[in-house]
Amino acid sequence: MPQAVTWLKRNAVRVCPSCELPAGVHRGVTTPDLGIPSVVVCRGAPVAGHLEGAEMRLLIQFLAVAAVAAAGSAGIAAVQGDPWQTLGLGVATAVIAMLAYVGVVRVTERRTPVEVGLRGAVPSLVRGLLIGTALFSTVIGAIAALGGYRVNGTGSATGAAALFGFMTAAAVTEELLFRGVLFRIVDGRIGTWGALALSAVLFGLSHLTNPHASLWAATAIAIEAGVMLAAAYTATRTLWVPIGLHLGWNFAESGIFGTEVSGRRHWAGLLDGATSGSSLVSGGQFGPEASLPAVVAGTLLTIGFLVLAHRRGHLVSRRRRHPAPGEPVATLTP
Repeated sequence: MPQAVTWLKRNAVRVCPSCELPAGVHRGVTTPDLGIPSVVVCRGAPVAGHLEGAEMRLLIQFLAVAAVAAAGSAGIAAVQGDPWQTLGLGVATAVIAMLAYVGVVRVTERRTPVEVGLRGAVPSLVRGLLIGTALFSTVIGAIAALGGYRVNGTGSATGAAALFGFMTAAAVTEELLFRGVLFRIVDGRIGTWGALALSAVLFGLSHLTNPHASLWAATAIAIEAGVMLAAAYTATRTLWVPIGLHLGWNFAESGIFGTEVSGRRHWAGLLDGATSGSSLVSGGQFGPEASLPAVVAGTLLTIGFLVLAHRRGHLVSRRRRHPAPGEPVATLTP
């Protein structure tokens, strides 16, 4: 164990505060790529004094962030479309939601939430923004090439500013809820594959109440966003990449190219864009997220993230049992 910890600290790898092994990786995951003896990492034994029961922690953390999201949504609705107030309220909602997440994790798990740590946050966030923007740009380019998107003219810079605030709040709160709370905790209980499936299905279902939603639209969201964003977290074990990716995609979709986001169009973006033709190509009234090009692009990126997660030893095996009394929570194997 000392050899593993020394290597990890020397190479600036973030470590789990409960076992001093790679943060966020739990139960039977090996890391042969580290150049040290394979490490069987923390199997999820609770940190002394933390709130018992993963289900209770999930509920408390989810409700804490959801309360901030609901309050922010109500505040944005109250300003009745004022772009600058919407920008300010959106950014404020994102900041408060992040602080609420940090606080509730500290209380319920007695640990510092390294998944939203400030170290490396900016480059990770920027990386996610660039990937998300490039991904949607590729999708809308494919839709345009197939005759499903056109630009009618320029839009509104103030509308784009409002959209940036709104999408910032949406990206941060949704990533904290679905990847920071739901996926992370379920990942530690039933393993990565089960957590990917469950969180993606619930993420897709959460969009069924949106305007113009359908079973296909929810399925598309589950595949291209629910699985892909969880895979991004699995590969990096930081929430900053999926937050940036989510924001980059949503803002490009609405604030730059001027299309619907999950069935809604709140303000004009920088471009006055319009989709038409086959719903499989354009996504129909729900927007490009329900298009086949979006599903294909999201799936390809998901595969890339999962391959990276495998190489880094970040895939979590299914939990079979609790550690026996006195059993070490982390060991080295030859």
